[in-house]
Amino acid sequence: MSVRKITAKKSEDALGKPIDSVIFRRLLSYFKPYKWYIVLAISLTIFTSALAAVRPRLTPIAIDEMIGNKNLPGLQMIVLILFGTIVLQGAIQYGMTYLTSWIGQKIIYDLRKKIYEHTINLNLQFFDKNPIGRLVTRVTNDVEVLYEVFSSGLVTAFGDILTIVWILYFMFSLDAQLTFVTLAVLPFLIYATSIFRKAVRNSYRKIRVLIASINTYIQEHITGISVVQLFGKEKRTVEEFEKINREHTDENKRSILYYAMFFPVVELLGAAAVGAIIWYGGGQVIQKAITVGVIISFVQYTEMFFRPIRDLAEKYNILQTAMASSERIFELLDTKNPVMDADTPMKDTVVKGNIDFKNVWFAYNDEEYVLKNITFNFKEGEKIAIVGHTGAGKTTIINLINRFYDVSKGEIKIDGINIKDFRQKDLRSNIGIVLQDVFLFSGDIRYNIDLGNKDITEDTIQKAIDNVGLRKFIEDLPDGINHKVNERGTTFSVGQRQLISFARALAYNPRILVLDEATSSVDTETEILIQKAIQKLIEGRTSIIIAHRLSTIQSCDKIIVMHKGEVKEMGNHQELLNKKGLYFKLYQLQYKDDLERNEKS
Repeated sequence: MSVRKITAKKSEDALGKPIDSVIFRRLLSYFKPYKWYIVLAISLTIFTSALAAVRPRLTPIAIDEMIGNKNLPGLQMIVLILFGTIVLQGAIQYGMTYLTSWIGQKIIYDLRKKIYEHTINLNLQFFDKNPIGRLVTRVTNDVEVLYEVFSSGLVTAFGDILTIVWILYFMFSLDAQLTFVTLAVLPFLIYATSIFRKAVRNSYRKIRVLIASINTYIQEHITGISVVQLFGKEKRTVEEFEKINREHTDENKRSILYYAMFFPVVELLGAAAVGAIIWYGGGQVIQKAITVGVIISFVQYTEMFFRPIRDLAEKYNILQTAMASSERIFELLDTKNPVMDADTPMKDTVVKGNIDFKNVWFAYNDEEYVLKNITFNFKEGEKIAIVGHTGAGKTTIINLINRFYDVSKGEIKIDGINIKDFRQKDLRSNIGIVLQDVFLFSGDIRYNIDLGNKDITEDTIQKAIDNVGLRKFIEDLPDGINHKVNERGTTFSVGQRQLISFARALAYNPRILVLDEATSSVDTETEILIQKAIQKLIEGRTSIIIAHRLSTIQSCDKIIVMHKGEVKEMGNHQELLNKKGLYFKLYQLQYKDDLERNEKS
C-alpha cells in the first residue's frame, strides 16, 4: 500500500470517529476571546425561540375566546401581538445572524493565522513527509468546515433545542394526552434520523478525503507542469484527475440523495403526527374535552416541532465533519518541531565564520546514514569547495550548517559555539545561500531581493545588484527594479533567476556565503558575471562552494572530496591532483578531451 493510500486510510478512520469531547472542548476554547458576544448571541437565541413558540399559544385564545365570543377588539389586539412578535423576531434574527457570522469570521481569521504561522515555522523534515496539497487543505477546506460551526452551528443548535423545549412546554400546558399522541411518531423519527446520520457521516468522510486528494493532485501536477507537457502526459493527467473528480462528485450526489430521502420522511412523519392530532383531537372536540383552537394550536406546534428536528440532524452531521477537520487541524498544530531553539539561546551573536564539524553522523530516515563520521574545519575568510558524485552528502552538509536538520551524532560549531546554542533566526541571518533551484516569489524584483526586510536599505540593494552584474538586466526591463515577477519567476531565464537570488543573499550581508551548484545551469556569460562577483565578495567571508564543474573551484583554499557520505580527501587543487586519488579521477573525467588533446600535441 502506498504512503498516500495509507495516509488516506488514516484520514478516513479519523473521519469515522464519533464526536470527541476533548476536541470539542478545544474547539470551544476559540470562543473565549469573544465570550461576551457569545453570551449576547445566546441571549438573543433564547428570546427569539420563546417568541417563535409563543405565537401558536395565542391561537386558542384568538379562536376560542375572541372569535367564539365575537370579541372583535380582543381579536384585533391578538393579531397586533402576533404581528409584533413576528416583526420583533425578524429584527432579533437579523441581529443574531449578523453577530454569529461576525464571530465565526473572527475565529476563522484567528485560527487560519495560527495554522499558517505554525506551519511556516516547521522545519524541512516535516515538509519532506507531508504533501503540500494536504497542508493547503488544512488551511482552506478544513478551516472553512469549521466556519459553519463557529458562525451559527452551535448557537443555532442551542436555539433549536430551546425551541423544542418551549414547544413541548406549551403543548403539555395545553393538553398532556394530546401531546403524547403527537409524540407517538417520535421513535420512528429517531430511527430515521439515526440511519440518516450514519449514512451521511460515511459520505462526508469520503468527501473530505477526496477533497484532500484533489488538492494534492492539482498542486503536484501544476507544480510539475513542465514535465507533464514535456512528456505529453496532459491527456493521462486529465484522465487521472477525472477519476478523482468523478468520485468526489458521485459522493456528493450520494449525500444529496440521503438528504432527498430524509427530509420527505420527516415531512411524512410530521403529516402523520398532524393526522393523529386531528383523529384523536377531533374526537376530544366532539366530546367537548378540548376546543378547536387547541387542535389548531397543536397543528402549528407540530409543524414547528419537526423543523428544528431536521435542523439538528443536519447540524449533527456538520459537527461530525467539523470534528474530523478539527482533529486534522489540531494534529498539525500539535506537531512538534524536531529542530528547537535551546531554552536559553545566545542572542544577537556576531558570527565570524569559523566552522567545525566533529564526528558528525546524520540520517534522514532512522539509521540510513547519509553522512558518516564527518570531521573538518573551515576558518574565517576561507574559500572552501565540496565536491563529489550525486548523493555524496554535499547538500546535506549545507542543510546541517543552516540547522534545517539536527545532527544524529557529533556536533557542529561556529566560532567554537555549538550551533544548537544559537537562535535559529540568528544563525541563518549570518548565512547567505544561493541554491541551484532558485525560488522567486510573486511581487517585484525589489521584493525578491530584500524579501520585505525594512532593515535593508535601497543603497544596499543597489550595491548587491552591481556586485552580481544584474544592473544591465534590470535597466533593460520596462519597470526596472519594480518589474513584476510571476510566480516562481517563470518569465526569467535560469541565469537571471540565479543572479536575483545571488543579489538577495548579498543584500543580507552574510558572514558565511554558500553557493550550492549556483553556476551549474547558467550560460558562460552569466557564469563569468557570477565568478567576477564571487571574487569581490568572498573577501572577509567564509565561502562554501558546492560544484560539479571543477573549473569553478580550482582557486579554493580547501577542497573536500565526498563519497557515499564520507570525507575521502582534503586539500587544495594541486595537492589533490598530486595524490592521484578520487579528485584526480573526477578531474580526468571532466577534462578527458583536453588531456587527450594535450597528449597528441
